Amino acid sequence: MKYEPYECGIPGIEKKETKISVKYYLTAILFILFDIEIIFMYPWAISFREFIATGGGTFVFVSMMIFIAIFIFGLFWEVKSKALEWD
Repeated sequence: MKYEPYECGIPGIEKKETKISVKYYLTAILFILFDIEIIFMYPWAISFREFIATGGGTFVFVSMMIFIAIFIFGLFWEVKSKALEWD
């Protein structure tokens, strides 16, 4: 059943399973992590003026800088451990 033709009736070219390198998965996971970082930063950037107006701007700014520092540390760790290289 696995190697049967699809709805169009054209038989498959290869009969074996293709293996995908782990590097693709690692790159995809890293991409998703940094996308999530941007998703968290967008609402913060939109509402930052309101925090300044209410007097909580300093706390919110420092907390976001800590959040960004953690991700920058993670990026440096990835570069140091050569997680992004395709050797």
